[in-house]
This record gives sequence, structure tokens and C-alpha cells, in this order.
Amino acid sequence: MPGPRAHDLLWVSGLPDDASLPAWADAAWLQAAPLVVRRARTAPGRIPVGLRGMLRSERHACEVDAAAVVRRVTPEMLARLAHPPPSGFDCTALDALRRVAPLLDATGWAWGPTGGVGFALASGLPVLRADSDLDLVLRIAAPPDAAQAEALRAIAATVTSSITACRLDLQIDTGHGGFAYAEWAAGRGRVLLKTERGPVLTAAPWELP
Repeated sequence: MPGPRAHDLLWVSGLPDDASLPAWADAAWLQAAPLVVRRARTAPGRIPVGLRGMLRSERHACEVDAAAVVRRVTPEMLARLAHPPPSGFDCTALDALRRVAPLLDATGWAWGPTGGVGFALASGLPVLRADSDLDLVLRIAAPPDAAQAEALRAIAATVTSSITACRLDLQIDTGHGGFAYAEWAAGRGRVLLKTERGPVLTAAPWELP
């Protein structure tokens, strides 16, 4: 397995070495709640992560030592839980995930849930709400051909137009950055590619910035 990538979930021994941790990120919470790998440049042996709490307003960025990681869960691992999600989970985003999972599997690309859905599936913590978004990442290393682009449109339509419609945030991970599928599908010519060095506005997101 490659090293930690954006959207991976990590559990670490001890607390992140950040003197300014918010009050909600106490030892009890961090024992249960994973840290989310984010895109940022760090020193060797360090991993940029984000902490999240029960509320949308509870977010905090920091770093951890790679040696402190005791468990790692990737979005691709969580994709296996989408057929169907574990009992006890129920919200519109998870209903949409059940519907779209076979379409995602059929593309042949690696994919998985991220955001609140991925966090809940990995941790079992009750962070989802009735109006939670469905966040997904698709690992696509080269520009899709016409048939693959149509498959992506079908996936987006299934989430946003079905009986279990919800807001979809589909991120395309090219291997050296990530961008929102909705921006690319809109055909405006350029997308905002998020990289370790910061965001780049580009018309060629699959080319190394």
C-alpha cells in the first residue's frame, strides 16, 4: 500500500503535537475519531492532517509524525462497506451511496466515500445528518475517454436525481492533485486543482503542475 494520501483516515498514538488543539479535540474524542489526511507540504516524516468533531464548525488542521500512526483506513477500503452499509446507519447520503456503488465499481477505477460518510463508516461515530452530503473520491490517472465521461455523468445523475437525491461532492484524484468533477463537467476550460503546494487553476489537471 502506498503512503498516506489525501482523504485517508488515520488513528495515532497519543495526541497530535499541537499546543493549540481546540477544546472539543480531547483525548477521549481522538481515541475514537480518525484524523483526515489533507494536502499540504510538510517536513519528511510528518503527515498533514485535519481533525473534525461532531459539528460542521469543529475543524482543525495540524500535523502528526508518521511513526505515530497505528491504523489507517483508505476510501477504497470503505467502498466495500457500501454493499450495504452496516446496520444502524441511515440517512439520505448513505441511501445514495448504496445506489451509486455498483456504477462506481463498474468503472474499474479505485474509489471510496470521504467526508462525513467515510468518517462515519470508519469510526462508527454519529456525525451524519439527514441532509449530509455524499463525498466521493475517484482515482483517475488519465483523462477519461468518451465512454468513461458518460459513466461519470450517469454516476452524478444517479446521486442528484434519484428518489434519494442529495448533494454530491465528487473529487477526481489524478495522483498529483484533486479537483471537483462538477467544475470539469461544466466545461469552463479550467479547474481548480488542489495540490500539496496549494491550489492551481489549470486547463490540464492530469498534467503535473
